[in-house]
Amino acid sequence: MRLSRQNKILEIIKTNDVETQDQLLNLLRDAGYSVTQATVSRDIRELQLVKGQGKDGRYRYTSGNYDNRPISDRFIKIFRESTLSYACAQNLIVVKTLPGCAGAAGEAIDTLSLEHMVGSVCGDNTMLIVVDKEENVPYITAEFDRVLNSNDY
Repeated sequence: MRLSRQNKILEIIKTNDVETQDQLLNLLRDAGYSVTQATVSRDIRELQLVKGQGKDGRYRYTSGNYDNRPISDRFIKIFRESTLSYACAQNLIVVKTLPGCAGAAGEAIDTLSLEHMVGSVCGDNTMLIVVDKEENVPYITAEFDRVLNSNDY
């Protein structure tokens, strides 16, 4: 339930201008999650959410800019715990996850900033990753294997 809820939080802050924990709490409740303020606060800390200033000058929650920081152990754990399998087809990689976890797994992959990865699209339990060229797919899948099977991260 926690992984699904945290995935929903990431989805909510990407699609809404969430300015307060109370607003996030209400949006989670509207989405069917029975949560307390303490739970929301803990999720914000674990997901390393930050408040950033928008163009209108108002502050809202964002997932932060991880380009210059090491990937969060939390995102690695989410990726490891939620990924069921992956398969390749030419320059595409399809990753299967537990229900409701593809977004969080996708955030983990995005924070890796892998060379040759053009982008990813996530549904509920499936992530599609586009690689620039078919010959670079083994590089990406080797990184997946390293994340899933070792302690390098």
